Amino acid sequence: MSSAAPQPGTALRPRVLLVCGRLDPERDGVGDYVVRLAGALRAEGARVRILHLGAAAGARGSRSVGTRWGPAGLLRAARAARGADVVHVQFAPSMYGFRLGVGLLPLLLRRVALVTTVHEYGSWRWERLLPAPLWRAMERRGVADRETALLVPRSDAVVATNLAHSTAVRHRFSGRVPDETIPIGANVAVAADVEAASTRDEVRAGLGLPPEAVVAAFFGFVHPVKGVRYLADAVARLVGEGRDVHALVVGGFESLALPREEAADFETELRGHLAEAGVTDRVHVTGFRDADAVSRLLAAADLGVLPFTHGVTAKSGSLLTLLAHGLPTVVTSGESTEPELVDGDRVVVVPQVRDGVALADGLRRLLDDPALAARIADQGRRWTATRSWQAIAARHLDVYRDAART
Repeated sequence: MSSAAPQPGTALRPRVLLVCGRLDPERDGVGDYVVRLAGALRAEGARVRILHLGAAAGARGSRSVGTRWGPAGLLRAARAARGADVVHVQFAPSMYGFRLGVGLLPLLLRRVALVTTVHEYGSWRWERLLPAPLWRAMERRGVADRETALLVPRSDAVVATNLAHSTAVRHRFSGRVPDETIPIGANVAVAADVEAASTRDEVRAGLGLPPEAVVAAFFGFVHPVKGVRYLADAVARLVGEGRDVHALVVGGFESLALPREEAADFETELRGHLAEAGVTDRVHVTGFRDADAVSRLLAAADLGVLPFTHGVTAKSGSLLTLLAHGLPTVVTSGESTEPELVDGDRVVVVPQVRDGVALADGLRRLLDDPALAARIADQGRRWTATRSWQAIAARHLDVYRDAART
């Protein structure tokens, strides 16, 4: 725990330093989350700065500490933390190049509350030379964490974005670390004009989509683990049954997780698969689009579909975006239990991954049962409305106030 003490102004306008890895919201989901959280906190009255690696990101209040979280970067971060009420670290190992770095930041913080959000947790350890039993012993004593080094054990509060991560934190540290589950919000807000029927017709015409066709939309980065090739297989199967079905893949290939050359190679591979499946004219990949354009594209769809090869969880901003746009959505099931994603409730769940036949079955359920599709669309939209960025910011402010009193 840090030696935090309540600071003047904490209750009304807390001074928050958000710490993350490379801040590239267009190519990284966590970076997008950080920018949206900062904006929502400012709207609630907080004074927010963002500290990150690399070149200036262009986000409001952002500042770079250098190219890596080495000694110089850590010292710059410690200096930036002076005068803050809360230092809030956003942790995902990929953001920090799978290096220890930022895990040592707690050693340099004085008289400031420390909060850590774990965006990825439970499947990695930074130092593999140490045996797992030694890590477990250190975690039970609150000495160090196999994934975050000193961040989680020394935090005044740990935020998880889903139940699975929260459960992992409690299990590792035997409930010694105060934790809070605060869900993420949608990546893209519904644009003002998307409810108009003319928008749907205009978008479809611009894409060359027949007005009477059924369009299933995928949204997010187009990576190998997102299962778009299996969506192509599902579309081919449904078209083979005589159904006029198209898939709209809204997103680009390049990201922090898939750099330029790897992204180009995968795009070539995927387009080859589309040709082999005979659906080149049925699967439409839009590339990166701005938020309003994404919203308009989703307004032209009838269904949502996320065939992730690791399964879809409630912390998926892509899922929340599809549901916010009123799309009844088919998702694949992951290994971790997701009590918020029950088949036939807010989504249709396909139990198999990497399976175009099973995915076609899930889509067919919605195509053949309009009442089911309407019910899921309504319940999905209602559920997403409870996860507004305003509500998320308010929850964070409560965590900050409690952490500053620790």
